[in-house]
Amino acid sequence: MVRARDGGGERLRAEPGSARREPKGALAGRRGEGGGSRGNAGFPSALMILGIETSCDETAAAVVTDDGDVLSSVVSSQADLHARYGGVVPEIASRRHLELVAPVVREALAEAGVSIDGVRRVAVTRGPGLVGALLVGLSAAKALAWARRLPLVPVDHLEGHVASLYLEPDPLEPPFLCLLASGGHTLLLAIRERGSSERLGTTLDDAAGEAFDKGARLLGLGYPGGAEIDRLAREGDPGAFPFPVARVAGLDFSFSGLKTALLYSVRDLGEDEVERRKADLAASYQRAIVEALVGRAREAAERTGLERIAVVGGVAANSGLREALPEARFAPLALCTDNAAMIGSAARFTAALPYPSYLGLDAYASFA
Repeated sequence: MVRARDGGGERLRAEPGSARREPKGALAGRRGEGGGSRGNAGFPSALMILGIETSCDETAAAVVTDDGDVLSSVVSSQADLHARYGGVVPEIASRRHLELVAPVVREALAEAGVSIDGVRRVAVTRGPGLVGALLVGLSAAKALAWARRLPLVPVDHLEGHVASLYLEPDPLEPPFLCLLASGGHTLLLAIRERGSSERLGTTLDDAAGEAFDKGARLLGLGYPGGAEIDRLAREGDPGAFPFPVARVAGLDFSFSGLKTALLYSVRDLGEDEVERRKADLAASYQRAIVEALVGRAREAAERTGLERIAVVGGVAANSGLREALPEARFAPLALCTDNAAMIGSAARFTAALPYPSYLGLDAYASFA
Protein backbone atom coordinates (compact mmCIF):
# COMPACT_ATOMS: atom_id res chain seq x y z
CA MET A 1 0.00 0.00 0.00
CA VAL A 2 1.15 3.55 -0.62
CA ARG A 3 0.04 6.91 0.71
CA ALA A 4 -1.85 9.00 -1.78
CA ARG A 5 -3.70 12.26 -1.70
CA ASP A 6 -6.83 13.17 -3.61
CA GLY A 7 -8.96 16.30 -3.40
CA GLY A 8 -6.70 17.63 -0.69
CA GLY A 9 -6.99 14.82 1.83
CA GLU A 10 -4.74 11.89 2.58
CA ARG A 11 -5.94 8.37 1.88
CA LEU A 12 -4.65 4.91 1.17
CA ARG A 13 -4.39 3.80 -2.40
CA ALA A 14 -3.22 0.50 -3.77
CA GLU A 15 -0.47 0.22 -6.29
CA PRO A 16 -1.78 0.23 -9.89
CA GLY A 17 -3.81 -2.88 -10.59
CA SER A 18 -4.26 -3.78 -6.94
CA ALA A 19 -7.11 -3.07 -4.56
CA ARG A 20 -7.39 -0.69 -1.64
CA ARG A 21 -9.40 -1.77 1.39
CA GLU A 22 -11.41 0.85 3.22
CA PRO A 23 -12.50 0.69 6.88
CA LYS A 24 -15.54 -1.45 7.53
CA GLY A 25 -18.64 -0.42 9.41
CA ALA A 26 -20.09 -1.48 12.71
CA LEU A 27 -21.14 -4.95 11.55
CA ALA A 28 -17.56 -5.92 10.73
CA GLY A 29 -16.94 -7.08 14.27
CA ARG A 30 -20.13 -9.14 14.40
CA ARG A 31 -19.22 -11.80 11.87
CA GLY A 32 -18.92 -15.34 13.13
CA GLU A 33 -15.58 -16.90 13.97
CA GLY A 34 -13.40 -18.23 11.21
CA GLY A 35 -14.38 -15.83 8.39
CA GLY A 36 -14.54 -17.38 4.95
CA SER A 37 -17.22 -17.07 2.28
CA ARG A 38 -20.79 -17.92 3.09
CA GLY A 39 -24.30 -16.70 2.41
CA ASN A 40 -26.14 -14.73 5.07
CA ALA A 41 -25.14 -17.09 7.86
CA GLY A 42 -23.40 -14.38 9.86
CA PHE A 43 -26.17 -11.84 9.29
CA PRO A 44 -29.57 -13.49 9.75
CA SER A 45 -31.53 -10.24 9.41
CA ALA A 46 -29.32 -8.24 7.01
CA LEU A 47 -30.03 -7.80 3.32
CA MET A 48 -26.72 -7.70 1.47
CA ILE A 49 -26.22 -5.12 -1.28
CA LEU A 50 -23.29 -5.42 -3.69
CA GLY A 51 -22.34 -1.97 -4.99
CA ILE A 52 -20.22 -1.30 -8.08
CA GLU A 53 -18.76 2.08 -9.11
CA THR A 54 -16.80 2.84 -12.32
CA SER A 55 -17.81 6.38 -13.24
CA CYS A 56 -14.29 7.76 -13.73
CA ASP A 57 -10.88 6.31 -12.81
CA GLU A 58 -11.67 4.32 -9.64
CA THR A 59 -12.80 0.71 -9.97
CA ALA A 60 -14.74 0.07 -6.78
CA ALA A 61 -16.95 -2.58 -5.20
CA ALA A 62 -18.46 -2.79 -1.74
CA VAL A 63 -20.85 -4.86 0.34
CA VAL A 64 -23.33 -2.83 2.38
CA THR A 65 -26.28 -4.01 4.45
CA ASP A 66 -29.73 -2.49 4.30
CA ASP A 67 -29.04 -1.18 7.81
CA GLY A 68 -26.18 0.95 6.46
CA ASP A 69 -23.23 -1.08 7.74
CA VAL A 70 -20.22 -1.22 5.42
CA LEU A 71 -18.86 -4.76 5.41
CA SER A 72 -16.25 -4.06 2.76
CA SER A 73 -15.17 -1.24 0.46
CA VAL A 74 -12.47 -1.98 -2.09
CA VAL A 75 -11.14 0.65 -4.51
CA SER A 76 -8.50 0.19 -7.18
CA SER A 77 -7.18 3.58 -8.27
CA GLN A 78 -5.83 4.46 -11.70
CA ALA A 79 -4.25 7.72 -10.52
CA ASP A 80 -0.69 6.62 -11.27
CA LEU A 81 -1.77 5.36 -14.68
CA HIS A 82 -3.18 8.75 -15.70
CA ALA A 83 -0.61 10.94 -13.93
CA ARG A 84 1.68 11.05 -16.98
CA TYR A 85 -1.14 12.69 -18.96
CA GLY A 86 -2.07 15.21 -16.25
CA GLY A 87 -5.67 13.97 -16.15
CA VAL A 88 -7.97 11.04 -16.86
CA VAL A 89 -7.88 9.61 -20.38
CA PRO A 90 -11.37 8.07 -20.94
CA GLU A 91 -10.30 5.25 -23.25
CA ILE A 92 -7.49 4.15 -20.93
CA ALA A 93 -9.83 4.34 -17.94
CA SER A 94 -12.43 2.14 -19.64
CA ARG A 95 -9.91 -0.52 -20.61
CA ARG A 96 -8.50 -0.60 -17.10
CA HIS A 97 -11.97 -0.98 -15.61
CA LEU A 98 -12.46 -4.04 -17.84
CA GLU A 99 -9.35 -5.62 -16.31
CA LEU A 100 -10.17 -4.73 -12.71
CA VAL A 101 -13.91 -4.96 -12.20
CA ALA A 102 -14.09 -8.74 -11.68
CA PRO A 103 -11.14 -9.02 -9.25
CA VAL A 104 -12.34 -5.96 -7.30
CA VAL A 105 -15.82 -7.50 -6.90
CA ARG A 106 -14.27 -10.77 -5.76
CA GLU A 107 -12.10 -8.91 -3.25
CA ALA A 108 -15.08 -7.01 -1.85
CA LEU A 109 -17.05 -10.22 -1.31
CA ALA A 110 -14.07 -11.94 0.30
CA GLU A 111 -13.36 -8.96 2.54
CA ALA A 112 -17.01 -8.92 3.66
CA GLY A 113 -16.89 -12.66 4.36
CA VAL A 114 -19.90 -13.42 2.16
CA SER A 115 -20.38 -15.30 -1.09
CA ILE A 116 -22.27 -14.11 -4.14
CA ASP A 117 -25.11 -16.34 -2.92
CA GLY A 118 -25.53 -14.02 0.05
CA VAL A 119 -26.15 -10.94 -2.12
CA ARG A 120 -29.80 -9.99 -2.47
CA ARG A 121 -29.46 -6.83 -4.55
CA VAL A 122 -26.91 -5.37 -6.97
CA ALA A 123 -26.40 -1.60 -7.15
CA VAL A 124 -24.38 0.23 -9.77
CA THR A 125 -23.56 3.77 -10.85
CA ARG A 126 -25.52 4.59 -14.00
CA GLY A 127 -24.26 8.18 -14.38
CA PRO A 128 -23.12 10.86 -14.62
CA GLY A 129 -19.54 10.12 -15.60
CA LEU A 130 -17.42 8.86 -18.48
CA VAL A 131 -19.77 6.78 -20.61
CA GLY A 132 -17.23 4.11 -21.51
CA ALA A 133 -16.21 3.70 -17.88
CA LEU A 134 -19.82 3.61 -16.70
CA LEU A 135 -20.75 0.94 -19.24
CA VAL A 136 -18.12 -1.42 -17.82
CA GLY A 137 -19.60 -1.29 -14.34
CA LEU A 138 -23.18 -1.32 -15.58
CA SER A 139 -22.53 -4.36 -17.79
CA ALA A 140 -20.85 -6.22 -14.94
CA ALA A 141 -23.71 -5.41 -12.57
CA LYS A 142 -26.38 -6.46 -15.07
CA ALA A 143 -24.56 -9.74 -15.72
CA LEU A 144 -24.25 -10.54 -12.00
CA ALA A 145 -27.87 -9.62 -11.28
CA TRP A 146 -29.22 -11.48 -14.32
CA ALA A 147 -27.24 -14.65 -13.56
CA ARG A 148 -28.68 -14.72 -10.02
CA ARG A 149 -32.14 -13.39 -10.97
CA LEU A 150 -31.60 -10.49 -8.58
CA PRO A 151 -33.05 -6.99 -8.70
CA LEU A 152 -30.75 -4.22 -9.93
CA VAL A 153 -30.60 -0.68 -8.51
CA PRO A 154 -29.29 1.99 -10.92
CA VAL A 155 -27.80 4.79 -8.81
CA ASP A 156 -27.07 8.40 -9.70
CA HIS A 157 -23.43 9.07 -8.83
CA LEU A 158 -24.23 12.41 -7.22
CA GLU A 159 -26.96 10.93 -5.03
CA GLY A 160 -24.37 8.33 -4.08
CA HIS A 161 -22.06 11.01 -2.71
CA VAL A 162 -24.91 12.37 -0.58
CA ALA A 163 -25.74 8.85 0.59
CA SER A 164 -22.21 8.46 1.97
CA LEU A 165 -23.53 10.52 4.89
CA TYR A 166 -26.16 7.86 5.71
CA LEU A 167 -23.76 5.04 6.53
CA GLU A 168 -22.97 3.68 9.97
CA PRO A 169 -21.54 4.25 12.51
CA ASP A 170 -22.73 7.88 12.53
CA PRO A 171 -25.44 8.44 9.91
CA LEU A 172 -26.72 11.96 9.29
CA GLU A 173 -30.47 12.51 9.31
CA PRO A 174 -32.10 15.05 6.95
CA PRO A 175 -32.91 17.86 6.63
CA PHE A 176 -29.61 19.55 5.77
CA LEU A 177 -27.89 21.67 3.13
CA CYS A 178 -25.33 19.67 1.16
CA LEU A 179 -22.31 21.06 -0.69
CA LEU A 180 -21.13 18.50 -3.25
CA ALA A 181 -17.70 19.44 -4.57
CA SER A 182 -15.68 17.07 -6.74
CA GLY A 183 -13.57 16.96 -9.88
CA GLY A 184 -16.60 16.95 -12.15
CA HIS A 185 -19.33 18.68 -10.17
CA THR A 186 -19.99 21.51 -7.76
CA LEU A 187 -23.55 21.62 -6.45
CA LEU A 188 -25.61 22.98 -3.59
CA LEU A 189 -28.44 20.63 -2.69
CA ALA A 190 -31.33 20.88 -0.27
CA ILE A 191 -31.78 17.46 1.32
CA ARG A 192 -35.11 17.13 3.09
CA GLU A 193 -35.47 13.37 2.92
CA ARG A 194 -33.24 10.45 2.06
CA GLY A 195 -33.22 9.46 -1.59
CA SER A 196 -34.10 12.85 -3.05
CA SER A 197 -32.56 16.29 -3.38
CA GLU A 198 -33.35 19.76 -4.68
CA ARG A 199 -30.65 21.48 -6.69
CA LEU A 200 -30.11 25.06 -5.53
CA GLY A 201 -26.95 26.01 -7.40
CA THR A 202 -24.20 24.65 -9.60
CA THR A 203 -21.04 25.82 -11.33
CA LEU A 204 -21.34 27.86 -14.50
CA ASP A 205 -17.98 26.62 -15.80
CA ASP A 206 -15.28 24.62 -13.99
CA ALA A 207 -16.04 22.39 -11.02
CA ALA A 208 -14.07 23.09 -7.85
CA GLY A 209 -11.98 19.93 -8.22
CA GLU A 210 -11.34 20.76 -11.86
CA ALA A 211 -10.16 24.23 -10.82
CA PHE A 212 -7.73 22.62 -8.37
CA ASP A 213 -6.39 20.31 -11.08
CA LYS A 214 -5.97 23.10 -13.63
CA GLY A 215 -4.31 25.33 -11.05
CA ALA A 216 -1.88 22.57 -10.15
CA ARG A 217 -1.01 22.15 -13.82
CA LEU A 218 -0.27 25.88 -14.13
CA LEU A 219 2.03 25.63 -11.11
CA GLY A 220 3.81 22.57 -12.46
CA LEU A 221 2.53 20.28 -9.72
CA GLY A 222 1.64 16.61 -9.95
CA TYR A 223 -1.67 14.79 -10.42
CA PRO A 224 -4.16 14.64 -8.78
CA GLY A 225 -3.84 18.39 -8.49
CA GLY A 226 -6.12 19.07 -5.52
CA ALA A 227 -3.98 16.97 -3.24
CA GLU A 228 -0.78 18.66 -4.43
CA ILE A 229 -2.14 22.17 -3.94
CA ASP A 230 -3.47 21.28 -0.49
CA ARG A 231 -0.06 19.92 0.52
CA LEU A 232 1.88 22.92 -0.78
CA ALA A 233 -0.63 25.49 0.54
CA ARG A 234 0.23 24.55 4.11
CA GLU A 235 3.67 26.09 3.56
CA GLY A 236 2.43 29.33 1.99
CA ASP A 237 0.70 32.61 2.82
CA PRO A 238 -2.97 32.57 1.70
CA GLY A 239 -3.01 36.39 1.65
CA ALA A 240 0.02 36.80 -0.58
CA PHE A 241 -1.99 37.08 -3.81
CA PRO A 242 -5.46 38.70 -3.92
CA PHE A 243 -7.09 36.20 -6.26
CA PRO A 244 -10.75 37.00 -7.01
CA VAL A 245 -13.77 35.18 -5.65
CA ALA A 246 -16.48 35.30 -8.33
CA ARG A 247 -19.90 36.63 -7.31
CA VAL A 248 -22.51 35.41 -9.76
CA ALA A 249 -26.28 35.57 -9.56
CA GLY A 250 -28.22 33.22 -7.34
CA LEU A 251 -26.39 30.38 -5.64
CA ASP A 252 -24.18 29.37 -8.55
CA PHE A 253 -20.38 29.18 -8.69
CA SER A 254 -17.76 30.25 -11.22
CA PHE A 255 -14.07 29.36 -11.13
CA SER A 256 -12.89 30.19 -14.66
CA GLY A 257 -11.93 33.78 -13.74
CA LEU A 258 -9.86 32.53 -10.82
CA LYS A 259 -7.99 30.13 -13.08
CA THR A 260 -7.28 32.99 -15.50
CA ALA A 261 -6.01 35.16 -12.65
CA LEU A 262 -3.54 32.43 -11.65
CA LEU A 263 -2.46 32.07 -15.27
CA TYR A 264 -1.68 35.79 -15.50
CA SER A 265 0.17 35.76 -12.18
CA VAL A 266 2.35 32.86 -13.29
CA ARG A 267 3.07 34.57 -16.59
CA ASP A 268 3.90 37.94 -15.02
CA LEU A 269 6.10 36.58 -12.22
CA GLY A 270 8.38 34.58 -14.44
CA GLU A 271 9.72 31.06 -13.98
CA ASP A 272 12.23 31.76 -11.20
CA GLU A 273 9.86 33.89 -9.11
CA VAL A 274 7.02 31.36 -9.52
CA GLU A 275 9.28 28.64 -8.23
CA ARG A 276 10.28 30.77 -5.25
CA ARG A 277 6.69 31.75 -4.41
CA LYS A 278 4.92 28.58 -5.47
CA ALA A 279 3.66 27.84 -1.94
CA ASP A 280 2.17 31.34 -1.65
CA LEU A 281 0.49 30.95 -5.03
CA ALA A 282 -0.98 27.59 -4.01
CA ALA A 283 -2.19 28.92 -0.66
CA SER A 284 -3.79 32.02 -2.19
CA TYR A 285 -5.42 30.00 -4.99
CA GLN A 286 -6.81 27.47 -2.52
CA ARG A 287 -8.10 30.28 -0.28
CA ALA A 288 -10.11 31.74 -3.17
CA ILE A 289 -11.72 28.39 -4.01
CA VAL A 290 -12.51 27.68 -0.37
CA GLU A 291 -13.97 31.14 0.17
CA ALA A 292 -16.30 30.67 -2.80
CA LEU A 293 -17.49 27.28 -1.54
CA VAL A 294 -17.92 28.33 2.08
CA GLY A 295 -19.60 31.63 1.29
CA ARG A 296 -22.17 30.08 -1.04
CA ALA A 297 -22.86 27.17 1.32
CA ARG A 298 -23.59 29.48 4.24
CA GLU A 299 -25.69 31.75 2.05
CA ALA A 300 -27.73 28.78 0.81
CA ALA A 301 -28.24 27.52 4.35
CA GLU A 302 -29.53 30.93 5.40
CA ARG A 303 -31.87 31.26 2.41
CA THR A 304 -33.38 27.80 2.83
CA GLY A 305 -33.51 27.73 6.60
CA LEU A 306 -31.55 24.47 6.60
CA GLU A 307 -29.37 24.99 9.64
CA ARG A 308 -27.04 22.02 9.16
CA ILE A 309 -24.45 21.95 6.38
CA ALA A 310 -22.84 18.78 5.03
CA VAL A 311 -19.98 18.47 2.54
CA VAL A 312 -19.32 15.49 0.26
CA GLY A 313 -17.20 14.69 -2.80
CA GLY A 314 -13.46 14.59 -3.40
CA VAL A 315 -12.92 18.25 -2.47
CA ALA A 316 -14.48 17.50 0.94
CA ALA A 317 -11.10 15.97 1.80
CA ASN A 318 -9.38 19.35 1.41
CA SER A 319 -7.88 20.46 4.72
CA GLY A 320 -8.44 24.16 4.01
CA LEU A 321 -12.13 23.61 3.38
CA ARG A 322 -12.51 21.56 6.54
CA GLU A 323 -10.83 24.27 8.60
CA ALA A 324 -12.92 27.06 7.05
CA LEU A 325 -16.26 25.33 7.66
CA PRO A 326 -15.92 23.86 11.16
CA GLU A 327 -19.67 23.75 11.77
CA ALA A 328 -20.26 21.43 8.80
CA ARG A 329 -20.56 17.67 8.74
CA PHE A 330 -18.01 16.22 6.30
CA ALA A 331 -18.12 12.80 4.69
CA PRO A 332 -15.49 10.46 6.18
CA LEU A 333 -12.17 10.82 4.37
CA ALA A 334 -12.37 7.27 3.06
CA LEU A 335 -15.75 8.05 1.45
CA CYS A 336 -14.98 11.48 -0.05
CA THR A 337 -13.53 10.21 -3.31
CA ASP A 338 -15.38 7.76 -5.55
CA ASN A 339 -16.24 4.48 -3.86
CA ALA A 340 -18.92 1.79 -4.05
CA ALA A 341 -20.01 1.93 -0.41
CA MET A 342 -21.84 5.17 -1.17
CA ILE A 343 -23.51 3.48 -4.15
CA GLY A 344 -24.68 0.64 -1.94
CA SER A 345 -25.93 3.20 0.56
CA ALA A 346 -27.93 5.09 -2.08
CA ALA A 347 -29.47 1.81 -3.24
CA ARG A 348 -31.28 1.56 0.08
CA PHE A 349 -33.37 4.59 -0.90
CA THR A 350 -33.68 4.01 -4.67
CA ALA A 351 -36.26 1.86 -6.45
CA ALA A 352 -34.90 -1.50 -7.64
CA LEU A 353 -35.60 -2.82 -11.12
CA PRO A 354 -36.88 -6.42 -11.08
CA TYR A 355 -35.26 -9.23 -13.06
CA PRO A 356 -34.88 -9.06 -16.07
CA SER A 357 -36.28 -5.61 -16.90
CA TYR A 358 -32.89 -3.91 -16.49
CA LEU A 359 -31.10 -5.69 -19.34
CA GLY A 360 -31.69 -2.78 -21.72
CA LEU A 361 -30.59 -0.15 -19.20
CA ASP A 362 -28.09 2.39 -20.52
CA ALA A 363 -25.63 4.79 -18.90
CA TYR A 364 -25.75 8.59 -19.07
CA ALA A 365 -22.81 10.99 -19.16
CA SER A 366 -24.28 14.11 -17.57
CA PHE A 367 -27.13 15.08 -15.30
CA ALA A 368 -30.08 17.05 -16.62
